[in-house]
Amino acid sequence: MDRIGPDAAALLAAPPVSVRSNDVEYPYRQHSDLLYLTGFPEPECVCLLIPGRPNEEFVMFVRPRDAERETWTGYRAGVDGVRELCGAQAAHPVDKLDELINEYVGGRDRLYYTFGHDRAFNERVLSWMRQWQQLRPRTGAGPMATLDLGDVLHEMRLVKGEEEIAVMRRALAITAEAHATAMRSVRPDWHEYEVEALVDYTFRRGGATGPAYPSICAAGANATVLHYTSNAARLADGDLLLIDAGAEYGGYCADVTRTFPVAARFTAPQRAIYEVVLSAQTAAIAAVQPGVPFDAPHAAAVGVLVDGLRDLGLLAGDGQELIEQEAYRPFYMHRTSHWLGMDVHDVGKYKVQGAARVLEPGMVLTIEPGLYVGGERPEVDPAYRGIGVRIEDDVMVTATGHEVLSEAVPKRVADVEALRAEAVSARRATPGGSG
Repeated sequence: MDRIGPDAAALLAAPPVSVRSNDVEYPYRQHSDLLYLTGFPEPECVCLLIPGRPNEEFVMFVRPRDAERETWTGYRAGVDGVRELCGAQAAHPVDKLDELINEYVGGRDRLYYTFGHDRAFNERVLSWMRQWQQLRPRTGAGPMATLDLGDVLHEMRLVKGEEEIAVMRRALAITAEAHATAMRSVRPDWHEYEVEALVDYTFRRGGATGPAYPSICAAGANATVLHYTSNAARLADGDLLLIDAGAEYGGYCADVTRTFPVAARFTAPQRAIYEVVLSAQTAAIAAVQPGVPFDAPHAAAVGVLVDGLRDLGLLAGDGQELIEQEAYRPFYMHRTSHWLGMDVHDVGKYKVQGAARVLEPGMVLTIEPGLYVGGERPEVDPAYRGIGVRIEDDVMVTATGHEVLSEAVPKRVADVEALRAEAVSARRATPGGSG
């Protein structure tokens, strides 16, 4: 409210419930902006922030209590409950919004509202704006313009406070356990969906609300598909398995990727590519420092990847020219980092005034280089075809450098192979177990 100023109001609306099929709904997840400001998880609610209004700066419109509906769909906080739960100074039934909006907002010059996917609510806001603009010549009051609340709020969300980092640490501890459990458990006769089930089970068992995004469990050539989510193939003994999965806990996301052999050890070509990616990630993580541009880790990763591709014989030519020509893109087609927080691809600008923004303490970003050698590349040495490797960690910028929040998840070759050796030994020790 300090940032939007005393002549403005801010409006945030919960997204509608989404239908999965017929009368079955998707599990509801509150919009991150509304959750960030209020902590209120229910649908059909609206938050108004009105700086300087005596005793009513923070107003909520919510579903009223309804004994019959609560019998079918669960408890509602209601008007009284939202005051207690969120500290709202005033609360009203949500069906009173049209009746009361002018009383709360009609005297303000600006309305902060982010137009989103809810077209019906967008139209309501526009209808209010039209009314205020029509009345303004007579009343001398009413918002003259809408501004994107994200320009203010998303910059706040970008820099995490200590309490947010504490929640993210818990999300990452649960995620680390899931990845390590998978490394200890996977066997060649499994399907990818069994790995997914194990990972997602471990998330829920650890207290997470579930996966922060659909878990990717991609074996063999499936790992060369960046957002592969079919998770239906059977694992083979010579495959690599790429797991890109993170838990959501307390409204905050983890996002971690590990790639490991289904067998006890990497093959020589698999290890060669893996070591290049790991070296690129190490260089990118080292580049995460306060005061450096956001794209510095990407530049560091690309430099190492290009050198590695040349050493493997997958690229030829001068390294700098290959970087300038983006000749690496057939093997590495995505960026190295994105913001992480309440959304897995979190909010916050990547550029400020046309230049890459500078990293600041409290920002959290992923570092996730990879190499993907598609199976249908006749110009590539057959030994490397169908190999996909990505290694991803979540890194916080600190006052003196960085902290890898996901460091508990093994990634050194020796550590990964040690876990896989445990899994293979356990299988052999089990009656009927296969090697």
